Amino acid sequence: MKTFSATPADIDKKWILIDAEGVVLGRLASIVAMRLRGKHKPSFTPNMDMGDNVIVINADKIQMTGKKRDEHFYWHTGHPGGIKSRTKQQILEGAHPERVVFQAVKRMLPGNRLSRKQMTNLRIYAGAEHPHEAQAPEVLDVKSMNKKNTRS
Repeated sequence: MKTFSATPADIDKKWILIDAEGVVLGRLASIVAMRLRGKHKPSFTPNMDMGDNVIVINADKIQMTGKKRDEHFYWHTGHPGGIKSRTKQQILEGAHPERVVFQAVKRMLPGNRLSRKQMTNLRIYAGAEHPHEAQAPEVLDVKSMNKKNTRS
């Protein structure tokens, strides 16, 4: 028996729509990261972009357990003394609430060239509207996968 290694001709990309309303952030991010890498497919090859195109809507309505809304995201401006931070709550209330989901998914992928390419297959929208109706995305119901995926 030989090990199967996928070629670009073997790759079949689908479009998946995920509604993030009421879903716990970490559980949503792990499911999205798995779909982006393609690890849910039996023909998974680690060095190929096997993943699907993922659309996440209602990113501003995600849930977090415990005191995670008060945790900080840190970054550095590149200048001396240029460390900056914002809490997840501040980002969710700001102009770009989808950045919380983006960072959570990005940090669940390996830090290499391939994962940066795979992140381009992720589209996140704060509201319920998205411009990808023409791709006819399949709806993935994350809420019904596990009772722990939602938080009231």
